[in-house]
Amino acid sequence: MASKTTNSFQPEIIKHTLTGSSKAVIGTIQVLHQLGYANIRDWTPLLPTSNPGEVMSILVRSITVQQ
Repeated sequence: MASKTTNSFQPEIIKHTLTGSSKAVIGTIQVLHQLGYANIRDWTPLLPTSNPGEVMSILVRSITVQQ
């Protein structure tokens, strides 16, 4: 008897963190938006880090992963 395999897909949360100068972070967010990967509004506002002149922004997405 042949065994059947079923593909199981599970949603998972993935977090993207961008860290750098505000110019670099904003530019990267804009490129990812132009590529259709993430809407600009989905990123957090720029957050200062403990390093002078450095900010970060976070994107949280749910993706489907084959188990």
